[in-house]
Amino acid sequence: MTEKEAGQYWNNNAEAWTALARAGFDVYRDYLNTPAFFDMLPNVEGLSGIDIGCGEGYNTRLLANASNGAQLKAIDIAETFIEKAREVEAQNPLGIEYTVASATELPFENARFDFATSFMCLMDIPNPELALQEAYRVLKPGGFLQFSISHPCFSTPHRKNLRRWFGPTYAIEVGEYFNHFHGAIEEWIFGKAPAELKNKFPKFKVPRFNRTLTQWLNAIMDAGFRIERVNEPYPDDEMIKKQPYLQDAQVVAYFLHVRCRKP
Repeated sequence: MTEKEAGQYWNNNAEAWTALARAGFDVYRDYLNTPAFFDMLPNVEGLSGIDIGCGEGYNTRLLANASNGAQLKAIDIAETFIEKAREVEAQNPLGIEYTVASATELPFENARFDFATSFMCLMDIPNPELALQEAYRVLKPGGFLQFSISHPCFSTPHRKNLRRWFGPTYAIEVGEYFNHFHGAIEEWIFGKAPAELKNKFPKFKVPRFNRTLTQWLNAIMDAGFRIERVNEPYPDDEMIKKQPYLQDAQVVAYFLHVRCRKP
């Protein structure tokens, strides 16, 4: 599958994804993944940054607030996502410039940015190795890239949620870790969404491009980065009391966060 073909799937997902996420049904993002990402993010106030694979702009807007008006660019390959992000920017300007572009061909000059972020994007493109190289290219020396992806050890081609008879997850069955999927289509929708919305919107069709942990780490280092910090977000018991739906994220790590720096 090509970059353009993968992007078209995401463009087709964009209307439903935006509506459901903005309605509050992306609970793993809102209550676990994104808060953990920002807890790990260094101070970016006053710095120039790029958000790679921005989607409809939810995390980019949080990033703009964190950077306190610093120059911020954002790109996504899906035109509809960019349209949705621009609509919010027009209504509530934060100084974000949104551009339709590929993560593997960033339309910016060398050493342009102080930092780069990418929230849950790089695992969904055919060649994340090129995206890492591009992020390295547009960063100034000393700049950093921080990104989140689905955890490669637990987002395997075979995956099954094992539950006790009374409901809670006790294990995640994984397999085919070393099998390489290059665009296999997985269909799903936010599980927290009510039945009437699940019936209203089509399921997302998401191309899968799995890599092993070894492949990810080597790709980061091969691009020239030095790994600085990693995290596997985990909801504590207090969070589970507030959001019981996240209970299975206490069993295995669903997400992997990496911060790496350009020497």
